[in-house]
Amino acid sequence: MDEDERKSLIEYPSAFPIKVMGAQAEGFEAAMVAVAKHFDPTFDASTVERRPSKAGNYLGLTLTVTATSREQLDELYRTLSSHPMVKVVL
Repeated sequence: MDEDERKSLIEYPSAFPIKVMGAQAEGFEAAMVAVAKHFDPTFDASTVERRPSKAGNYLGLTLTVTATSREQLDELYRTLSSHPMVKVVL
């Protein structure tokens, strides 16, 4: 175990929820599922939680991935944050 893993509060592997918000647009959910599957090949799209905004303009998704390392999570956050359909990643 390296120093970063000892400092981490997350035990790997573990289920890790990531919240993503974007415009309510055709293909948004499919694009986010594709990103999740790229970083977690075991990701199950049927577990995606959906929360539309009150006005229906935005869609919040919770993607629960299997986190295997800090590097994996960091790269997943970078990829989601830079995606053109994404407004916010938490």
